Amino acid sequence: MNLKVRLAVMNFLQFAVWGTYLTCMGIYFSKVGLGSHIGAFYAMQGFVSIFMPPVMGFIADRWIPAQRLYGYCHLLAGMFMLLLGWYGLLYGEQVEFPILFGCYTLSIAFYMPTLALSYSSAYSALAKAGMDTVGNFPTIRMFGTIGFIVTMWVVDILDYEQNQNQFLLSGLLSIILFAYSFLLPDCPVNKSNRKSISNIFGLQAFSLFKNHMTAIFFVFSVFLGVCMQITNGFATPFINHFQSIPEYADSFGVKYPVVLYSISQISETCCILLIPFFMRRYGIKNVMLIAMLAWVLRFALLGVGNPGSGIWLFVLSMLIYGVAFDFFNISGSLFVNNSAPAHLRSSAQGLFMLMTNGLGATFGSLAAQGLVNSYTSADGYIEWSTCWYLFATYALVLAIVFALIFRPKKKEEEVTI
Repeated sequence: MNLKVRLAVMNFLQFAVWGTYLTCMGIYFSKVGLGSHIGAFYAMQGFVSIFMPPVMGFIADRWIPAQRLYGYCHLLAGMFMLLLGWYGLLYGEQVEFPILFGCYTLSIAFYMPTLALSYSSAYSALAKAGMDTVGNFPTIRMFGTIGFIVTMWVVDILDYEQNQNQFLLSGLLSIILFAYSFLLPDCPVNKSNRKSISNIFGLQAFSLFKNHMTAIFFVFSVFLGVCMQITNGFATPFINHFQSIPEYADSFGVKYPVVLYSISQISETCCILLIPFFMRRYGIKNVMLIAMLAWVLRFALLGVGNPGSGIWLFVLSMLIYGVAFDFFNISGSLFVNNSAPAHLRSSAQGLFMLMTNGLGATFGSLAAQGLVNSYTSADGYIEWSTCWYLFATYALVLAIVFALIFRPKKKEEEVTI
């Protein structure tokens, strides 16, 4: 099989595993009476992202080939996810939080490192074949987003978002990917690689905080990372709650909330193409401000829209997500690459991921859950619009403060695309 095809299939399955539950597990948790714990599940995803990827990366560098460790991680992640789904199947709405949370935590503890391992496996295979990674990998990675969208649609059309079947499907796909990993090219290990603890966890990258503007950027990365998990955790439960309102019960958005949400991922794929133009034309500060204002609109439009006559507002919110996500993540990654010396660039990217997907996503999930809980009445009614407006206010304040204090030098604005 052609190398690029093999890597594209790997990426398709990699994100298909995630797409089965990431944006809709909140619907299931709400249905089984665990709506007040949704934030904890998303926060744990951020928490394990802080330490598991660097540890597994170190193991792949020293002892186990990356593609082999990648498969083993998927095997374990799949087994624990199947256990979660099996438990839900046996006990229905009588499931208990500790058992669900335990199985979920063990599953994502092994899944999250596979994101980085999939990249390293692909880069190694392309380089070994003498192929340009910059020119070939983006197209290969695009199939990951396609896989994510496909399983989102499958789960929604089959009504799996309402039950434990989303986890069973995810676990099954992980097991399939474990078997598929034996078809991936071999990645060499370097047993003489003697990394220190600071090397393993990328602690040397913290020296970048000596630069005032870079330090400010990393701090704001945490605050903006807070926004990333808010809609992942609460958008589909919010849309799904309209099914209890007769006026909206039969609307498309209520029947297929995950399909509606998938417009966000489609937009994300398309907006990547806009980044080179905006970065060259407006610079990192303005691009980051555009991302922050996009988050303001993303949240506000959810607050004012509905799945009936106001569904166009929901659709617009989903389309804006591509700008909010890509203009922050991709342009931020380019800024970090430009700011770090050559020998620290990999560690700097790891630090950026720690700030956003680790600390930011963890704090964001817990804070969002706390806010939603505070606006939930004794009978379970949630003042969703108020929550979305408060999220939008947070993003707006963040944008204003960022505009006032982040003033990079002209050289720092000149990011190489």
